[in-house]
Amino acid sequence: MIEILVIDDDRGILEVMRKALSRENYRVTALDDPLKVNEKDLARYQLILLDVMMPGIDGFELCRKIRDRVDCPILFLTAKNEEKDVMEGLGIGGDDYITKPFGIGELRARVAAHIRRENREKKHAISIGEVRFLMQERKVCCQEQEIGFTKAEYDICEYLALNRNQVFSKERILEHVFGFDGESSSSAITEHIKNIRAKFQKFGINPIETVWGIGYRWK
Repeated sequence: MIEILVIDDDRGILEVMRKALSRENYRVTALDDPLKVNEKDLARYQLILLDVMMPGIDGFELCRKIRDRVDCPILFLTAKNEEKDVMEGLGIGGDDYITKPFGIGELRARVAAHIRRENREKKHAISIGEVRFLMQERKVCCQEQEIGFTKAEYDICEYLALNRNQVFSKERILEHVFGFDGESSSSAITEHIKNIRAKFQKFGINPIETVWGIGYRWK
C-alpha cells in the first residue's frame, strides 16, 4: 500500500486531507506538528504533503532538512502563491505547489499524478543518496546535472551502487564489467575508480569507499 505523510498545523484541514486520501486507499500518516517527524521513518513514504506556514519550523525549512533523506515527491500546501515563494519552494527540492484553499478533487488528482509519475520513473531509475541512476538511458545525475561517465565507469558505479555496502574486489568488478574474456587488468579498475571519484568530487561527494586490502564499496 502506498504511504503518504501529511504535515499541517491546522488540524481541521489535516483531518479532511487524511480522510480524503484514505478513501483512495492510501495509508496516511497525519501530523499536526513538524517537530513530530521521525526522520528514521521518512524512507517508507511515497509522497509528502507539507504545509509551509507552520510554527516552530516552517515547511521550507523542514524540506531543506529532509530532502537529501527522501527521494519521494514533496508537495507544498500554502496560501502563498507569489512567484518568488513558488520559486523558493521548488528551488529547495519541492516538486509541486497546491495553493490554499484547494478542492478535494484537486488534491486527489495532484497526489495521484505524482504517484503515477513516481511509479513510472522508478521502473527505470533509482536514487542512492545524492546520486540518481537513469537505468534505461545509462546515465548518472547529481544535483540535477548529468555526470559524463564512460560506459565502463557507468557499469562500475551501477554495480557498486545496486549492491550498496557490499565490498567487491577489483577482480570481481573487472569480471562484471569486462567479462571473463576481457583483456583489461585489475589495474584498469583502479584507474576507472580514480576517474569516477574525480567526477563525483566536482559535486562535493565521494560515494565509493576503498576497503584496504579487499576492494571497493558504495557507502
